[in-house]
Amino acid sequence: MSALFAFVHHAAAFALVSALVLELVLVRDELTVKTARLLKKADMAFGIAAGVLLAVGLARVVYFEKGAAYYFHNAPFIAKLSLFLLVGLISIYPTVIFLSWRKSTKEGKAPAATPAQLRTIRAIVHFELVGVVLILLCAALMARGIGQFG
Repeated sequence: MSALFAFVHHAAAFALVSALVLELVLVRDELTVKTARLLKKADMAFGIAAGVLLAVGLARVVYFEKGAAYYFHNAPFIAKLSLFLLVGLISIYPTVIFLSWRKSTKEGKAPAATPAQLRTIRAIVHFELVGVVLILLCAALMARGIGQFG
């Protein structure tokens, strides 16, 4: 069962990164109805992947692997979880913007996003990707037992 949960955890992580990369590519182009719809779908995939990643990851911490006592006494794990939550919180802004496009895309119109909104979304997606890289660093440190305290 532990291997299955590890597989689902890693698959969700790859899906999350894929969705972020797709958002980054799409937000660089001209905003059209098609692009806006694809951005909304990519953002939904990101959200689903993040939810699965968090739920399965916490199940692994509590029920599998080394147990919660080990992980919650490991600085890289705490940093990894904190970064994950930070990435999730900053992802709210693009999601709200993408959802606000619902009416115009249903009418077959390109959303009226301002250049400032698009720049902010690009910056957030870049930050999210940097956060993912730092999460991977924390995971490698954690797996090696570096940063264990208590």
